[in-house]
Order: sequence, then structure tokens, then C-alpha cells
Amino acid sequence: QVQLVESGGGLVQPGGSLRLSCAASGSILNINAVGWYRQAPGKQRELVASITSESNTNYADSVKGRFTISRDNAKNTVYLQINSLKPEDTAVYYCNAVRTIRGTLQWDVWGQGTQVTVSS
Repeated sequence: QVQLVESGGGLVQPGGSLRLSCAASGSILNINAVGWYRQAPGKQRELVASITSESNTNYADSVKGRFTISRDNAKNTVYLQINSLKPEDTAVYYCNAVRTIRGTLQWDVWGQGTQVTVSS
């Protein structure tokens, strides 16, 4: 069983930066990829960035150039660096870990989320 705990959210002014953390515990060797999602009020949850166990990364077009996903295997933590924050980045940010076998999803786990609010 894998558990995820997000942290690092907060209130920031437009143009500011935040670094979100997703700390994993449990059977982390079974994780194939971790994704950061966000959900704004009244909107669907969307994937903004992902990183595989081989450190391959992928980003939504809307965040390319501003968001950077990375991992620290020694700390079992995946980070999301967010720069040049905009009011439209306001959302609850969640991390999600997945286990796949030959491309088939076996399980996934969600963290509890961390609120990011961008406002002056």
C-alpha cells in the first residue's frame, strides 16, 4: 500500500513561485509514475505534469515553461515547481501514483491535496 502526502501550497501573489511536494511512503518500489493534477472550483480535475520511474516527464500545454516536475528518490518525494503564477493557477493540487503492468493500470493512489491560491 502506498500513501501520498502533499504539502507546499499557500497564498501567493501573481508572478510568484511555489514548490509543491508529494511525499510517498509504503510500497513505493511498485510505483511506475507520479502525476500532479489540479482542480479549480467548478472545473474538472486536470493533469498538469507527470514523471515516470525513469524520470521521463510530460506537461500540459497550459503549464509548459512555468511548471517543472522532479523527483528525489532518496527522499521518496516528487516536486512540482511552479513559477510565474497566475490567478488561473488557483486550484487544489493533488498528486497521484500509479502502478501499471504492460500498460494496464493495476492501482492508483491519491493524496489529500494542497490548496494553491494566486491573488493580489
